[in-house]
Amino acid sequence: MQRLKPVDLAIVGGGWVGLAMAKEIAGRTSLSVVVLERGPARRLKDYSAGMDEVDYTLRFRMMQNLAEETTTHRHSAGQTAVPIRQYGSFNPGTGVGGAGEHWGGLSYRYLPDQFRLATVLREKHGRANLPADLAVQDWGVTYDELEPLYWRAEQMMGIGGKAGNLRGQIVEGGNPFEGPRSHEFPNPPHPQTYLVALFARTARELGYHPFPTPAATLSQTYRNPDGITRSGCAYCGYCLRYGCMIGAKAQPTNTLLPLLAKRKNFTLRTGCSVRRVLHRDGKAGGVAYVNEAGGEVEQPAHVVILGSWTLNNNRLLMMSRIGEPYDPSTGKGTLGRNLTHQVSHATPIFLDRPLNGFMGAGGLGATLADFDGDFGLDPSFGILRGGHIRIASGGEAPIASFGRIPPGETEANWGSAWKKAALKWWDRSASITSEAEHLAYRQNYIDLDPTYTDKFGDPLARLTLDWTDHERRQAAMTAKVQESIAKAMGATVGNPARRVGAHYSAVEYQSSHVSGGAIAGTSPETSVLNPWMQHWQMPNLWVIGASAFPQNSSGNPTMTIMAMAYRAADALVDRYLKHPGALA
Repeated sequence: MQRLKPVDLAIVGGGWVGLAMAKEIAGRTSLSVVVLERGPARRLKDYSAGMDEVDYTLRFRMMQNLAEETTTHRHSAGQTAVPIRQYGSFNPGTGVGGAGEHWGGLSYRYLPDQFRLATVLREKHGRANLPADLAVQDWGVTYDELEPLYWRAEQMMGIGGKAGNLRGQIVEGGNPFEGPRSHEFPNPPHPQTYLVALFARTARELGYHPFPTPAATLSQTYRNPDGITRSGCAYCGYCLRYGCMIGAKAQPTNTLLPLLAKRKNFTLRTGCSVRRVLHRDGKAGGVAYVNEAGGEVEQPAHVVILGSWTLNNNRLLMMSRIGEPYDPSTGKGTLGRNLTHQVSHATPIFLDRPLNGFMGAGGLGATLADFDGDFGLDPSFGILRGGHIRIASGGEAPIASFGRIPPGETEANWGSAWKKAALKWWDRSASITSEAEHLAYRQNYIDLDPTYTDKFGDPLARLTLDWTDHERRQAAMTAKVQESIAKAMGATVGNPARRVGAHYSAVEYQSSHVSGGAIAGTSPETSVLNPWMQHWQMPNLWVIGASAFPQNSSGNPTMTIMAMAYRAADALVDRYLKHPGALA
């Protein structure tokens, strides 16, 4: 094994978290920082030739290669898990920028009560009235502490939207249910399309409070506080699963990497598959990885930061034997517990006029938060938490979106009559979607699979995950609301395109917003990390990302991930480096 010269900090993962941490540390100190990314480099010029739907949307060019590494899944601990061999319920990205290159740009903040959810539920319902298998926890950090960090991330990305709660004052046109903001959004929202305007107008007439979906795709040319200037969106429709060819969508490669490229104390290495965190006597000593040529390399480091996707952070900790694995039968151990996803439902709708659906932008849409958190819940459904409902004009790719027709339009889903109907309805279809909170349960967790391995012979991550009646009732409630809005819009309602069935499906896409496993909290008995994202047992090891979330909220996690990353960076630079050791 090749042993390299030691560095001050080794960061695993070159996405939003890894590059944000590198930018903060390399920019505010003289310490040497190395980011290790297993995927390839990404360049803006490559994206201009990347608008290939077959390659990117259908063959998932920017995602992890499942032939080399995947996960296994089972519904309960008594079952045998099987590998996920096709892109299904989540699409893990790879390459510099990670999922931040191919994301859609939806940029919600979490509700303030999400960060103290265990306390909120006990106070509202009483411990005895909560499900016995519920495992939600408080985060150990509050919304008020994160609010200025949310703002910092929103300025860096240039988020466009409309404030609904500005320093405690409710503002017309924004989200009246959100936590208080200290500032208006850095940019205005996108202009509304006919589809979005129709949804918003109908929702208002029904008594709801639609607001522009916060988006990381610029509505105008914007210069951020770091001096990075990006142009406004051209509404080309190639956003989700693509890198932006003009840089209008905030991506790690167009907001963070240009700053890091100027730093002599920063190094980015691609093609580096990290397999272990090296440690001894309660202290991380670096990482071991396989380089692009297949050589085994050891990178010594004084501080190690894991900043990869949720399941990869967990798997690396498990393979490195750091922390006590969670055992659901006894409730002991912390590593791997509180695995959550999101509760998604999509209602197809068909309208009587063309929608120009081939145009759009990631995040261009309207959202309702009237049923988010515990707002507006229908008591007949017996649920504890709800979620967002929204519509979007994100751009409809011609192949993937072809074939949507109203129920009963044809007798078969093939043949000349079907083709004629598919052509008729192609640009007259859309979806009203929802993402509800996924509460944590004791029986849902991550561990290492005892049978299946990756291309290096290392065990795959195994997911034990299933829905409960609560998630099925959440989906039923949001479906009822979606259908009522659709009918009021004058639309024909189709059969659900995405639903919560009897069991969790590993092959039906829901979102890539998987969270938990290496959760943060206030006690080493119930969490892997302290509230600063520092490992309880290893003070010079930091683990940052949605893997730290004790349960999953309804909104997309990126802004909360970034707020937590900024909090960790400030703690590391301002406190840990001055007095190395545990911060909590």
